[in-house]
Amino acid sequence: MYVHLIDGTFELFRAFYGSPPSKDSQGNEVGAVRGLARSLLALLGERDVTHVAVAFDHVIESFRNELYPGYKTGDGIDPALYAQFGPAEDACRALGVVTWPMIEFECDDALATAAQRFAAEPGVDRVVVCSPDKDLAQCVRGERVICFDRMRRKRLDERGVVEKFGVPPRSIPDWLALVGDSADGYPGIPRWGAKSAAAVLGAYERLEAIPIDAAGWRVPVRGAPALAASLCENRADALLFRQLATLRTDVPLAESLDDLRWRGPDVAALTALAETWGDDVIVERAQRFARR
Repeated sequence: MYVHLIDGTFELFRAFYGSPPSKDSQGNEVGAVRGLARSLLALLGERDVTHVAVAFDHVIESFRNELYPGYKTGDGIDPALYAQFGPAEDACRALGVVTWPMIEFECDDALATAAQRFAAEPGVDRVVVCSPDKDLAQCVRGERVICFDRMRRKRLDERGVVEKFGVPPRSIPDWLALVGDSADGYPGIPRWGAKSAAAVLGAYERLEAIPIDAAGWRVPVRGAPALAASLCENRADALLFRQLATLRTDVPLAESLDDLRWRGPDVAALTALAETWGDDVIVERAQRFARR
């Protein structure tokens, strides 16, 4: 049994910038919602997809904004995209997919919590986290929990994480702390880049284990004295950035594994949406996939 966990926020952004604009019968922009619904339905039509959930950032802000004022907010998001977050959640529910709208936590926290919980369930062969977000690489465990980029059809198991980032999944928050994440709004530590962070964390794994004096480093890194000095000077920031990058696994998700089994769409709700979209295909396809 495979459990598929969907990064709904990423899927909605991708649909907004990759699908043609479209108005519903009330004149509201729904192109991204329709694109997401069709994409999710395509996933539901695959043979090994039986247990599914999708998480959204119902609001962009989270507890992390209280920890760091520069953390990402909803500022700058196209209003036409922002207005489709709620309807996207409604569309996923109408498709019959368990939907988690995050307010205090983030979408990625829900996915991390679910990945850890359901990977431990008897009968689960693999948890597939459907997102290319590098934050979620920390959830990967061997081949039991993997990340999957649906657009590029690329899977990322534990070996793949090491090949891509130079560190194992457990060190991804430390790597992000040093390198920074512009999408999330924190800059990383001056002088540190992807290669230097991978080289040092590849040897020490955690920030606390990196010797303060570069003379004690057991790996050769270009500019090591300057890197060590910068980390020493900005250690408090590094620890804060790691806290921002570390996904929570204690999100209160009420659903059991059996709740995630896809049993088909809510026909009435999906029909009502399809009528407003002018889409006379999606309901029939959803019902057909559910009967397979």
